[in-house]
Amino acid sequence: MVSGDPVPIGRRVAYLRVRRRLSQQAFADRLGKSKSWVDKIERGVRRLERVSTIRDIAAVLGVDAATLLGREAQPAEVAERSRGVARIRAALSAYEMTRGRPVVSRPAVAVDRLVREVGHAWTTYQHARYPQLVEALPRLLGEVQHAYVRDPQAGRVAVVEAYRVTAALLVKLDEASLAWLAADRAMSAATGDRVLVAAAAVQLGQVLRTAGARSVMLAAAYRIAPPDLGAGDPHELSLCGSLLVQAALMAARAGDDRATSELLDDAADMAALVGDGHDHHRTGFGPTAVELARTAAAVASGNGREAVAWHEKATSRDGWRWLPVEHRAAHLIDTARAHLQTDDPTNAARLLLQADSIAPAEVRHRPTARKVVAQAARAPDAPGTITQLALTLGVI
Repeated sequence: MVSGDPVPIGRRVAYLRVRRRLSQQAFADRLGKSKSWVDKIERGVRRLERVSTIRDIAAVLGVDAATLLGREAQPAEVAERSRGVARIRAALSAYEMTRGRPVVSRPAVAVDRLVREVGHAWTTYQHARYPQLVEALPRLLGEVQHAYVRDPQAGRVAVVEAYRVTAALLVKLDEASLAWLAADRAMSAATGDRVLVAAAAVQLGQVLRTAGARSVMLAAAYRIAPPDLGAGDPHELSLCGSLLVQAALMAARAGDDRATSELLDDAADMAALVGDGHDHHRTGFGPTAVELARTAAAVASGNGREAVAWHEKATSRDGWRWLPVEHRAAHLIDTARAHLQTDDPTNAARLLLQADSIAPAEVRHRPTARKVVAQAARAPDAPGTITQLALTLGVI
C-alpha cells in the first residue's frame, strides 16, 4: 500500500476489475496469471512490487499506473512548484536596484527585521521545507530589494543573503538560469565586501559547472584565505574551504582527479581547524562536510565503490548528525547514485527511502532526486518499496 493512501492497492484492483465487468478468472487469463494469484492480490495477501506487473494490471484495467495507486498522474506538488518558481521569477524581474532610480513609494520594512526573516528563510531551506520557501521568497525578495535601494549600506547583508538562499533553492529545483541570475545579483550586491563576496561565490559555485568557473571559485577562495592558516578565523576558513570544495566538485565533473584530490585535501586541512557542528555563513563546513564532498566527487567520477566507502566513513562521525537535514538528505541521494553505479539497487532504494523520511521535499520536489528514484525503480531486482515511491511520484 502507498504511504498515506487509505485504500489498499489490492482493494482498488478488485474495484476496478468489477467496474470493468471482469471475473477473477477472466482478469487472470488476460494477465497470464492464475485465479489464485489474483485473489491473493485483491485480499492483500500478496504484494504488488514489480513495475512491469503493475503496468500490466493497469493496462488490462484501462487506467494508468498512477490511478491504480490512487495518485494523480501529475502530482499536485509539481504544478504548485512551477507556479511558485514563476512567482520567484517575477520577483527577480521587479529589479529596482539601479542607482539613482526613484524609489517606489511604499512602507519600508526595518532592516533588522529583514535580516531575521532572511535567517528564517535559510533555516527553512536547511530543513528542506522547499514548498514553504517557494511561497515566502517572492515577498521577501521584494522587501529586501526595496530596502537596499533606500539604504545600500544598511540593506546589503539582507539582500546578499536573500539572493544566496534564492539561488540555493533554485539549484535544488533545477532552475539553472534563474539560479544564475540570483547568484549574480548576490555577487553584484556584495561587491566591495570580501566576506560577502566569498559567501555569494559559494552559491555561484553551485550554479556554475564549467571548467572556467573553477578559476572563479579559486580566486574567491584565495581572496578570503587567511595569511596564517593556523590563526585563521573560523568564518573565513569556512568560506575558503567551501569554495575549495566547489572547485573540487567542478574538477571531478571535468575528470581532473588530481586537482579534485588536492583541492579536497586543502579543504580538509581547513575543516580540521573549524571542526564539526558549526554553520558559519550557512556553509555547514567541517570535516564531515568535506568527506561528504569526497563522496559526491567520487560519484561524479563514476567511482561508486569509492563513494560508498567515503559515505560509510562520513556517516559514522558525530558531525553527520549535526549537519542540516537538507545536507544529509542530498548526500543520501548522492550515495544512492553510487550504489546504482555498483549495481546495488537494494541499498540505493534504502537510502532514497531514508532521504524521503527525513526530508520529503528533497526527494519529491528536486528533479535530480526524482530521476534517481526512477532509475532505482527500473532496476530488474528493485525492492517493491522504491517502486511504490516511484509510481507515487509519477516518475515511471
